[in-house]
Amino acid sequence: DLDSLAEEEAKQAVARRSLLLSYPPDKDETDLELALDYALERGCHQIRIVAALGGRLDQTLANLVLLTAPRLAERDARLDDGLEEAFFIRQHAAISGAPGDIVSLLPWGAAAEGIVTEGLRWPLRGETLFPERTRGVSNEMLTAQASVRVAQGMLLCVHRRRSFPEAPASG
Repeated sequence: DLDSLAEEEAKQAVARRSLLLSYPPDKDETDLELALDYALERGCHQIRIVAALGGRLDQTLANLVLLTAPRLAERDARLDDGLEEAFFIRQHAAISGAPGDIVSLLPWGAAAEGIVTEGLRWPLRGETLFPERTRGVSNEMLTAQASVRVAQGMLLCVHRRRSFPEAPASG
């Protein structure tokens, strides 16, 4: 709805040829929900959402809940602030990072069954994680790549990097 975008920032965005979509401030959807609708209408399969993990707990939780929508089941949608990323695993996911990065796997809504991990310090080999237990919290990546498979249920994956990723060199 652009209600928090300063006029000067809007002018700079337009000068950079950014697309600005305006919505009424009084609406039933959050800005992120509208942005996800826009991305899905255009067929996006990989979606990275920045600036959605801090500030207000209610907004952060709402942003996470949006990622559970069935329409995102076949998409790779992640909230990412540079230091942490959060996303849901319904079947399989790859995690790119560095040795020592923290990976937490939290069952969402119900038990998650048949979980198999690779590249993590404490592997899971077909185990079940329960939402009222903390067994999946604070695992560590052993290599730059890890993977998680889940046979049934859904996992919230929170990947905390040891440091901010380096920006690509500009040429």
